[in-house]
Amino acid sequence: MTGLEQVLAFDAAHVWHPYAPAVNPVPALLVTAAAGVRLRLGDGSEVIDAMSSWWAAVHGYAHPVLDAALAAQAGRMSHVMFGGLTHQPAVDLGRRLLAMTPEGLEHVFFCDSGSVSVEVAVKMCLQFQQGSGRPQRRRLLTVRGGYHGDTFAAMSLCDPVGGMHALFPGILPEQVFAPRPPAGFHRGPDDPDLKEWADQVTELADRYGPSLAAIVVEPVLQGAGGMWIYSPHCLRVLREIADRHELLLVLDEIATGFGRIGALFAAGHAGVLPDVMCVGKALSGGYLSLAAVLCTPAVAAGVDASPAGALLHGPTFMGNPLACAVASANLDLLADGAWTDQVARIERGLADGLQPLVGHPAVADVRVLGAVGVVQTRRPVDVPAVTAVALRHGVWVRPFRDLIYTMPPYLCTRDDVDTITRAIRAAVQEAG
Repeated sequence: MTGLEQVLAFDAAHVWHPYAPAVNPVPALLVTAAAGVRLRLGDGSEVIDAMSSWWAAVHGYAHPVLDAALAAQAGRMSHVMFGGLTHQPAVDLGRRLLAMTPEGLEHVFFCDSGSVSVEVAVKMCLQFQQGSGRPQRRRLLTVRGGYHGDTFAAMSLCDPVGGMHALFPGILPEQVFAPRPPAGFHRGPDDPDLKEWADQVTELADRYGPSLAAIVVEPVLQGAGGMWIYSPHCLRVLREIADRHELLLVLDEIATGFGRIGALFAAGHAGVLPDVMCVGKALSGGYLSLAAVLCTPAVAAGVDASPAGALLHGPTFMGNPLACAVASANLDLLADGAWTDQVARIERGLADGLQPLVGHPAVADVRVLGAVGVVQTRRPVDVPAVTAVALRHGVWVRPFRDLIYTMPPYLCTRDDVDTITRAIRAAVQEAG
């Protein structure tokens, strides 16, 4: 047995992959190296990573600026506990985050992952309501079709019927679910479907308001819940409802943040200022697991006024210096503004390349926003078959449910994007 065969055999027998069975899984592909937008596989071939490693590697792989930041920090200090101690990389990252996120967010809590940041945001909201003299406010209002992570509070905010976590009824906290916003980025306030949706959400908030602590949503784009794009005006509706009922508005920008959908943050499409914001994924450029929760001074003061007197969370690797250093370098790359032209170029390429699938008998919908391209099929995707077709065309994709989609790294050239869309078209034709 070759070395490659030994690695894959052990992986198949003992290593448990996400959303996969432990016994007899679909074999995984071995990646031996990565550079730019390409992954080198165990057989020596190279493929474009059309997924940005689950939307995180926005600047691709082996980026010299990010590599240098990581190496320099490793030479100084890889980690130190954050309880009672601090360090320059965390302070620098906090300063950069507050400078680029929506106005009014002035406090940063570093987390290990996106799911954990949602857990922390929920704790913030509950402790804020306790500190504000409203301890009975313990439920959260959200919309159907969402996905916020795989930990328990985060799972409770995912779609309770169509989501990945419908297997835990009676165990997860029961939240209040409004209808999913009507599809369509360009719907305005006078759109009849949007008006009807706003009335439905308003009615729910009026009914459950005294028990609600916050509204939690993925702004403009719902990610793993269905790659669903909706109007920024919906965020304005939610902001008004939150203010009317003394609720906090939490925007989960883990998937949408840092330029992915054409604005630095999705909140910018609506001009809405959140009380709490979660960021992750692209925060570290895909190098290390890192997320953050940002909040307003009013939220922080409310948390401090709660009986605990402090936010009840403290990860072992909170504010890891390596992660913070590479994240700061990543945000510096974003700050130069090149991402705007890059994302716009990708958007044009995805729109052009996926347009031929509109009206295809196997396709229910095609949608593009920023550096996100989605093909929704009329039946569940045969994931191994679609993956195999795309690989033959030099592209790595990871479809789910009825969705074949791409979120490529920002530095993809037009030729790279054309290759991705050709692979998706072929996958629909042959296996979709």
